[in-house]
Amino acid sequence: MSSEAKPKKRFHIKTTLILGLFALGIYAAFIGPSILKPISPVVVLPPEETGLTIAGFPITNTIAATLLADLVLIILAISAYRFYRKNDGAPKGLLNAFEAIVEFLWNTVEGSAGKWAKRIMPVVATIFLLIFTANMIKMVPGFESIGRLKQVHEGTGYAPVALLHIGDFTLWTIDKGQPVEAEAHTEEAAAATEEHAAAPADEHAAEGAPCTACEVVPFLRGTATDINFPFALAVITVLLTQVYGVWAQGPKYFEKFFQVKQLISGGPFGAINFGVGLLEIILEFAKILSFGFRLFGNIFAGALLLSIIGALTAVAVPAGLYLFEVFFGIIQAYVFFLLATIFLSGATVAHGHEEHH
Repeated sequence: MSSEAKPKKRFHIKTTLILGLFALGIYAAFIGPSILKPISPVVVLPPEETGLTIAGFPITNTIAATLLADLVLIILAISAYRFYRKNDGAPKGLLNAFEAIVEFLWNTVEGSAGKWAKRIMPVVATIFLLIFTANMIKMVPGFESIGRLKQVHEGTGYAPVALLHIGDFTLWTIDKGQPVEAEAHTEEAAAATEEHAAAPADEHAAEGAPCTACEVVPFLRGTATDINFPFALAVITVLLTQVYGVWAQGPKYFEKFFQVKQLISGGPFGAINFGVGLLEIILEFAKILSFGFRLFGNIFAGALLLSIIGALTAVAVPAGLYLFEVFFGIIQAYVFFLLATIFLSGATVAHGHEEHH
């Protein structure tokens, strides 16, 4: 008589951990204290100061995020350099992914620029890696959520709540369950300070709090959500397009903008070609707008979508959107890189598709 052995039930720690995190998220967002509930984002286009300065220059939250992305790239580049200097084998882990990305970028540039690939590659690869790293870093928890409290001068803020005291240092947060109208509070304080101090509404004004109607100014904010970043890259790319054009063709490069020979000897069609050349100048400026607004609009919209959906749902749905945002950040970095490669490689080819030797 044979008996089948029953399979033993295994304790799936990953499943248990995921379910536990789901339960914790549901408790924090819908059941627990109001200080744990997600807060609707404050939509701000300009970068905000973090309170830090370097040689008197104020550091905004987008500059801080850019410096962090630069630091990550520098560390990764130094690590790759040291590895290839000491080893001949294949890299592993993060360096392996880095090598695959660089190889993919090189194949793309070589196929477009030909013999100019070695000169164009450092520029466009740097642009791609900077945008890609900045887009990935902003997915780290704490971006656009951890910062300093700031007084709201118009609209609705939230009451400050002390979380932790360490000596003279106090860690503050804001409570979504205690909204405070900034305008009403200001008028009340201006009308009668003493009365306001004794009023029940003053329960929002915690002792030593940095503000009464507060909002959070994050220490770190997605780099590309600052319009200065994509437009700075756009201006640099368009200027380098002219530099590479002159480098490859010499003064003849400017003939595509000012077709004087066509105007003199080309008859009516020569005049048309001359006008087309002037339109090329306008197109160079249009490239800046195309570059800048495409990257800024898509990244800013993605960050705003994550904030709004995170405040409304809080559990499960934001995780799926994060995966979508990762994919979208890669695509935006690649599109910027690909357009920069096409423009730079196109500038090295003589007008009329005849290569200049």
